Amino acid sequence: MKNPRDILKRPVVTEKSMSLLADNKYTFIVDPRANKVEIKKAVEELFKVKVEKVNTMRVKGKAKRVRNIVGRRPDVKKAIVTLRKGDKIELFEGV
Repeated sequence: MKNPRDILKRPVVTEKSMSLLADNKYTFIVDPRANKVEIKKAVEELFKVKVEKVNTMRVKGKAKRVRNIVGRRPDVKKAIVTLRKGDKIELFEGV
């Protein structure tokens, strides 16, 4: 199994992801090669919680331009993890 810290890259802290906390859903940027089972095991191992469901999506990088040079931000994979009722991740509580 891969290292859980390699699978979960960072949490997503936006208005939309913070509004999902009311439904016990947490959003992470994950490794693009990770599947739902690996993401579930990584969250359960790192945060000692029980995961009910994992939804994933691939987000295309936006085109950015600086003067005449056109570049792109990298593509990322996001995972929205639904936890069992009563469980929570303390990492998001202080935000």
